[in-house]
Amino acid sequence: MPMTLLNHVGVTVPDIDAAFAWYRDVLGLYPHRPPEEVVDDGSHFGDLVTDLFGPRLHGMRIAHLTAADGLGVELFEFTDPATEAADETFAYWRTGIFHFCLTVEDVTATAAAIAAAGGKQLSGVWRLFQNKDYEVVYTQDPWGTVIELCNRPYTAVWANHEPPTNA
Repeated sequence: MPMTLLNHVGVTVPDIDAAFAWYRDVLGLYPHRPPEEVVDDGSHFGDLVTDLFGPRLHGMRIAHLTAADGLGVELFEFTDPATEAADETFAYWRTGIFHFCLTVEDVTATAAAIAAAGGKQLSGVWRLFQNKDYEVVYTQDPWGTVIELCNRPYTAVWANHEPPTNA
């Protein structure tokens, strides 16, 4: 089987217009398609999303942005049934995706910008390894999605590094 590329992540938000602007302006993602309505109307795309999400879905809005490396970020606002906030936004102990990570030049400045724009900084800025300047921080968008920030690409950090020790 050929190597698989990570194509995109999907993020559910309660206000897609605000989230689209926030991800564009605060995180610097490139806007490809602004928010648009999709309804269960018998059209090809309407049938497609009904098949993906099930017969309970009758309406939603979707928008598309990308990171500099081409990773897509799809934003979803479900309108029928309406989007509901999660009971616990940082439920890392539950199965499934609990965060996604963006590579940024300045972890500290980006975390501060997220907090200043209505998000949160969830952790301190940490060096992954004491002898390397690989920095990480956990943040959260204003709607509860956890976004890790790292100042190096994933492969630069993990491809040739010894496993961390607890000593």
